[in-house]
Amino acid sequence: MDKDDREKIEKHLRKIEFSSFIQDGDTFHVKLTEEGKLTLKTQAVEQAVETIRNRLDQFGLSEPTVAKSGEDKILVELPGVKNQADEQRARDLIAKSAQLFLMAVDEVHQQKVSVTSEVQAKAWGDLLLPDADDQNIKYLVREIPILEGSRLTGANVGFNDMQQPVISFQLDSIGAEIFGNFTGKNVGNHLAIVLDGRVFSAPVINERIGGGSGQISGNFQLSEAQDLAIALRSGALLAPVNLLEKRSIGPSLGADSIKHALIALISGFIIVVIFMNFYYGRAGTISNIALISNTFIILTVMSIFGATLTLPGMAGIVLTIGMAVDANVIINERIRELLQEGKTLTKAIEDGYERAMTAIIDSNFTTIIAAVVLYVYGNGPIKGFAITLTVGILASMLTAILGTRGFYEAILHNIKDGKKYFGLKG
Repeated sequence: MDKDDREKIEKHLRKIEFSSFIQDGDTFHVKLTEEGKLTLKTQAVEQAVETIRNRLDQFGLSEPTVAKSGEDKILVELPGVKNQADEQRARDLIAKSAQLFLMAVDEVHQQKVSVTSEVQAKAWGDLLLPDADDQNIKYLVREIPILEGSRLTGANVGFNDMQQPVISFQLDSIGAEIFGNFTGKNVGNHLAIVLDGRVFSAPVINERIGGGSGQISGNFQLSEAQDLAIALRSGALLAPVNLLEKRSIGPSLGADSIKHALIALISGFIIVVIFMNFYYGRAGTISNIALISNTFIILTVMSIFGATLTLPGMAGIVLTIGMAVDANVIINERIRELLQEGKTLTKAIEDGYERAMTAIIDSNFTTIIAAVVLYVYGNGPIKGFAITLTVGILASMLTAILGTRGFYEAILHNIKDGKKYFGLKG
């Protein structure tokens, strides 16, 4: 190494924050300062929180909670786990490092791999890595990778010609260019696909591979391939994650909370039903039928999409009941005003719905905007509340506007006294 090279290296090393270095001839010893260690530790924990949350969201668990606890701990709550197998899959997904590298196989020394030690491999500038399926099979790969997993833009599960699960990945523009150039210059050589320190495959490069896409094959189970694709899409962890403590909360411990939530839900529903019947007469009964239909629609939609009804979700239903009856109150009040002005029942219903429509749509639309913001920026429980609220609002607009109006039009010829039907005297 000449003087100019040493000066360039020194210049770059001085730019690295929170580090110091000692030069010993052509050797540079770099170490982090205490402040640098603390910063790196904080960044690793924050990145792990975000990565684990993204993985669990894609895994399909209902309202997972992932939050930093203390300086170097992460609290993970998984209310959607139903059995031991799901729990183990979630734990494996959380702890998976997902460090992907594309590495060149040392073609010169690979034939000597059976008698090569790690010390000898290092002397050649190589790493000695095991095969993912058979630990007895080893590969000599160049220590400096061609590409890292940070260049991935996507990873999806597909099937090969033998109908076995494989993982197809896509690279960004820079990664695609590097990948294309390397494969073009190394036709006939092997390319190792290394994941978490194991070689999953080392295919021969038959031609230049453009387009920035590749495939990871192995003896995957479908669920294993899906979890691995999730881990690759969400990004690698900067530091390993270890399980320190596990607690399982059975349904009996949450029974009291569920009981109180159900009491609140049923009580609120009954009070609303009684009020509507008392204040709006028979028209209130129609509003209550719409309210019951609205509740069943919410539960049906949640069941179709496999959502778990949690305490925040119940809170969303209670709020939706109030908002759904609010739409009926606006409609009934408009109809009553028109009846008192001397309009016929048919005209009062027609104009009443038209006058109420703007207020109902505006109020519900702004609430949906708020629910969307809660879903985008909130964590697990907040997202559950936002989903239930949104479904409830859409269902209430369907039942309050279309449902009740259709009901009135169906029974209009049987109503003899419109004022009395809507709870008016005289």
